[in-house]
Amino acid sequence: MNKNYTLKDLPEVANELIKLASNKVLLFYAEMGAGKTTLIKEICKQLGVTDVVSSPTFSLVNEYVSNSGETIYHFDFYRITDEEEALDIGIDDYFDSGNWCFIEWPNNIENLLPLDAVEIHISILENNQRNLELK
Repeated sequence: MNKNYTLKDLPEVANELIKLASNKVLLFYAEMGAGKTTLIKEICKQLGVTDVVSSPTFSLVNEYVSNSGETIYHFDFYRITDEEEALDIGIDDYFDSGNWCFIEWPNNIENLLPLDAVEIHISILENNQRNLELK
């Protein structure tokens, strides 16, 4: 999937990603301000989360529950300096849980990531557009 999109396209993009993520682990690669958290908010909304979704920059992980009882974990590894910090919070247990795991700044825990995770690369284009590429 390689797609250009704007904010109005987010529901469609989110639903496509949900369908493509067979293992429920999504890795969001993008520069600061590219819209990682905005896209994750929309995915959570499409999954039925009614809680406020925000980036867990300082807590490392936020947990949400959908209206169907599904658990979603949202990670932000921007501030970690060592993969050991992710191991200390039990990252393997989260990955093995079978629940949705959305990871911002996955490059900071590269050696710990599941091999079958879906990589989402977002880049900023002109006119408030973004390009999303799956790898």
